[in-house]
Amino acid sequence: MPGVAALLAERLQSAFDTLAPGSDPVLRPSDRADFQANGALALAKRLGRHPVEVAEAVVAAARLDDLCERVEVSGPGFVNLFLSASFVERSTREMAADRRLGIEPAAIPERVVVTYSHPNVAKEMHVGHLRSTVIGDALCRMLGHLGHDVVRENHIGDWGTPFGMLIEHLVDVGEEMAIAELSVGDLTGFYQSARASFDGDGAFKERSRRRVVLLQSGDAETLRMWRVLVEHSIAYFDEVYAKLGVLLTDDDVKGESFYNPMLPGVVADLDAAGLLVKDAGALCVFPRGFTNREGDPLPLIVQKSDGGFGYAATDLACIRDRVDSVRATQILYVVGAPQSQHLRMCFEVARMAGWLPDRLRVEHVAFGSVLGADHRMLRTRAGTSVKLVDLLDEAVSRAAEAMAERDRDADLAPEERQAVARALGIGAVKYADLSTDRVRDYVFDWDRMLSFEGDTGPYLQYAHARIRSIFRRAASEASATGHSWADESAVPASAIVIRDPQERALGLTLLGYAAAVHSAVEESSPSKLCAYLYSLATTFTSFYERCPVLRAPDETTRRSRLALVDTTARVLAEGLGLLGIEAPARM
Repeated sequence: MPGVAALLAERLQSAFDTLAPGSDPVLRPSDRADFQANGALALAKRLGRHPVEVAEAVVAAARLDDLCERVEVSGPGFVNLFLSASFVERSTREMAADRRLGIEPAAIPERVVVTYSHPNVAKEMHVGHLRSTVIGDALCRMLGHLGHDVVRENHIGDWGTPFGMLIEHLVDVGEEMAIAELSVGDLTGFYQSARASFDGDGAFKERSRRRVVLLQSGDAETLRMWRVLVEHSIAYFDEVYAKLGVLLTDDDVKGESFYNPMLPGVVADLDAAGLLVKDAGALCVFPRGFTNREGDPLPLIVQKSDGGFGYAATDLACIRDRVDSVRATQILYVVGAPQSQHLRMCFEVARMAGWLPDRLRVEHVAFGSVLGADHRMLRTRAGTSVKLVDLLDEAVSRAAEAMAERDRDADLAPEERQAVARALGIGAVKYADLSTDRVRDYVFDWDRMLSFEGDTGPYLQYAHARIRSIFRRAASEASATGHSWADESAVPASAIVIRDPQERALGLTLLGYAAAVHSAVEESSPSKLCAYLYSLATTFTSFYERCPVLRAPDETTRRSRLALVDTTARVLAEGLGLLGIEAPARM
């Protein structure tokens, strides 16, 4: 809990420790004060005393005079804390002067593997890949900003029995034709044609099965054609990632094929550890604590009865590689909620085998689904999955229309208008996803997500652009008056003076930025940062409506307010950037 909250918590902790060492102050923001500490209620129960009495003892022992103008006990034992204007002013100045805006790097940086996106070779990226990709990207950005060593892994599906079918289809249509089809991004068409041949042609099906054997045995020509499929699919994925504006590159790809040579060792080592059990011909591990509906132990199938390896073997190999070779101290799996049980079983088996140390944090960052207006999985009118690239192109097109309708692009050159439309459209899609509690489903609604009002990406982007327009107007006026304060770089943080209640509210909200970023990282929840940025934008709007900036009553106030709004713009731009969303200076 960094920043102001950390300082308050530290002071309160010392006071609580005088009554019972290690007691939690339970500090949180409050709508009745700036902060509220509720820990006296639990502590009173432990001590057998009245909560109000305990709260009063905490207040008496706490050193808060230099931070708070008022501290009071209310209700059943809540401690309400009201920060002093001088403390808010001093803290806001310090934050504004800090190029990191009050965010301190992690005291102990970790090596964090984040695995996300996970498309399949020769299959189109669809809307189902959106959440994993944008949530994973935001987490990587925030973790990196806090100083952690982030290893991005895109675990693509590039191995297994479907590739016999796909390679045979490549042979039939000709390599040149296949490359042309894949190069224009018609991965779905290529896959569907191969599937149709497999399902309708017995000879093709038999050839495909033989081709799988050749692939798995390392036949040179088969591997060459397999690489053609993989390379052209990855090139198309790169185009989608570029449209979406995420950090993934070819260097981050670690497909199933990478782990394939490790699978026999996984089985052998599990057997040597006495964990493998033969069940209906398959080799399984029965992890502790997992049962089916009848209460029988639930198996994790490592090797199938036909000798093939299941997904569990690959996932166990991934864990071993990330721990032993990558040297991860933390692993995040950004994978849909339906995979929860499978991943928990894999984690437990890895612990039973001694491959996953207790000290290492491994987390399934689960997420819900994207729904259509009918509250079912979002699909096209034809009932097929929505291609991600089509959705992104439509977002940009709709954003351009929304800008024109609102006359938001009147002063922009055509190239700039196009760039802003792209930032708005892609930002709207990302923000709608990231601002939703990730474990929940959400309804995809174009009108809502592209609105310039409410909790949306365009609203935040416009708040940033509006602030930057203040400085453009100031620059225009300065050319006539000669004031140096027109340029935000010429307004020092030391100019900030907190006098008006709206100035105080804006300063206090700014001071919550660091806590919001840390909370989002600690809970692997980008929505925490989204909620903070929306709060900041709405607080700024109230400030701007009631506190004239360029028409402030005197130069001291004007310079102070310019410094406040500049800091607000910096936080909005950086916060949106940590979510992978652009913040245009003009709209």
